[in-house]
Amino acid sequence: MALFDETALDHDQSQSARAADNTAISQNEAPSNTQSNSQSIPASESRPSPGPVRTEKENMEDFATALETFTPEPETVTSEDRVIKGTVVKVTDQYVMVDVGMKSEGVVPVAEVRDHEGNITVHPGQEIDVMIEKGETEEGYIHLSHQKAQRLRAWDEIEAAYNEKRPIRARVIDRIKGGLTVDILGARAFLPGSQVDVRPVRNLDGMKGQEFDVRVIKLNKKRGNIVASRKQILDEEVAAKREKTMEHLEEGAILTGTVKNLTDYGAFVDLGGIDGLLHVTDMSWGRLTHPRDLVQVGDQIQVKILKFDKDKQRVSLGFKQLTPDPWLDAAERYPVGAHVKGRVISVTDYGAFVELEQGIEGLVHVSEMTWSKRMKHPSKIVNVGDEVETVVLNVNPTERRISLGLKQLQANPWESLGEKFPIGSTVEGRVRNLTDFGAFIEIEDGIDGLVHVSNLSWTKRVKHPSEVLKKGDRVKAIVLGIEPENRRLSLGIKQLQPDVWETFFQQHRVGDVVHGKVLRLASFGAFVELAEGVEGLCHNSEAVDANGQPLKLEPGQEHEFKIIKMNEAEKKVGLSIRSVGAEATRADVEAYKHPASSTGASTIGELISWKRASNENS
Repeated sequence: MALFDETALDHDQSQSARAADNTAISQNEAPSNTQSNSQSIPASESRPSPGPVRTEKENMEDFATALETFTPEPETVTSEDRVIKGTVVKVTDQYVMVDVGMKSEGVVPVAEVRDHEGNITVHPGQEIDVMIEKGETEEGYIHLSHQKAQRLRAWDEIEAAYNEKRPIRARVIDRIKGGLTVDILGARAFLPGSQVDVRPVRNLDGMKGQEFDVRVIKLNKKRGNIVASRKQILDEEVAAKREKTMEHLEEGAILTGTVKNLTDYGAFVDLGGIDGLLHVTDMSWGRLTHPRDLVQVGDQIQVKILKFDKDKQRVSLGFKQLTPDPWLDAAERYPVGAHVKGRVISVTDYGAFVELEQGIEGLVHVSEMTWSKRMKHPSKIVNVGDEVETVVLNVNPTERRISLGLKQLQANPWESLGEKFPIGSTVEGRVRNLTDFGAFIEIEDGIDGLVHVSNLSWTKRVKHPSEVLKKGDRVKAIVLGIEPENRRLSLGIKQLQPDVWETFFQQHRVGDVVHGKVLRLASFGAFVELAEGVEGLCHNSEAVDANGQPLKLEPGQEHEFKIIKMNEAEKKVGLSIRSVGAEATRADVEAYKHPASSTGASTIGELISWKRASNENS
């Protein structure tokens, strides 16, 4: 038959009816009248309004056209539950025009012939299966469905797979709400998201175009609904693998598995139907920040079974156990004193960790980084990623520890300090820090000396170094002692001045009468200043007048005191007011009894004068 063009589809149906009523007229004869036989038009059709008288030639053309185009529609073709063949005529943006052998073409929505990538899968001239839908388009085209035809063609095989519970191949077409649309033998089916895999799939869009086996779990032929499941097939496969894997699982066995998932604490490895946990601590002998630094999802790796609980089906795996423990012979490979190179992998407040090899790390403690005590933080010396040379100080394979040093690569300034600054020499430096017990003075880079609070002044009772010094002052001091092994240097500032106590003991003896001023009182007596920085104690029993009456001493009073006791080692002087007169008289008497010279007699007054003169000259 001739194909309809778009103009023919717009002809009025009344013209076809008029042409059918004139079948008795011969094609070679002219009509006997000039008007059409309008009485033969069915009542259901609208009559054209009267027009001008038609010629014989015009009537003949209408008849020929109607005769050529009129074709009765067989009932078997118009049935809506039958699959028919059609030929693609044209493909537009919205429809695929198909010739199905009827008076007008039919149209299939173009969405029904697109693949998962959106490409149209048919072309003009191609024969396809379609089913007739109810109704027509506004242009008079017949509604057709290619998907329903495919579904009906594949229905028998899909139904057989459903009854036999056997897998059937499916291809993902698109993602829809709640799951995926899949193609099964040309029929569209719904694959719920919960049935796509044994675990939830986050990116369903990424599955477009994939092919896999599914199981039909719901079938409604009347409505044409098909629901499939991939999860059921995967569950069965996993169960079969698990049963086979369980036969070979035992502690110590080495198996090959696939990394399925990564967490902060480890990786889950599929051993074949059963998952094992590879903890991050069992991945490497060395430091591992995250499992992804060693493996990725999908990697196939060999693992060793460390523990296996058959009842709970829990498997603990190890990866580092496949290689020897590097700490076993660490003491032989890293002897004390050896110079070794490594990479800084971590810096903390207390030091830096250096990786000597995979699994072997050493700590450079902050105290072993520099001879100087001024370093505030290890990051001032090393940074993560630095390649450094260190010295092995100690190795403890049991505790898996190696102590390293950086400062040992440089000369120890403390070893030559005694030669550079001998005891008794004068040094100059800057006050770096003040504490309750003294002041630290830096005499050169990395060398600090301590001036104890007791060595700040001969004359003042210094309670805190801040009374004499302040941070940043440049001062001179005397080297009092050096301990290189303990890195200690003792300094003194008061030693730059003469010792007032030493001078006092050199110039005074027991029995001397000295002038003093009361400084402060105590329950047992009074402390008296005899010279700047020199104090003596006048006990209450010695603070009486000539009549034996106790004296009331007050701070600021001045008196004459006799020295009755001296202890140079303890820097103590005992004083007495009572003994000033009495003791002098006895002394004079003794001097009188045993004259210093036999040349002649001396009066008591002369003896006293002589004694005082000798005391003043001593």
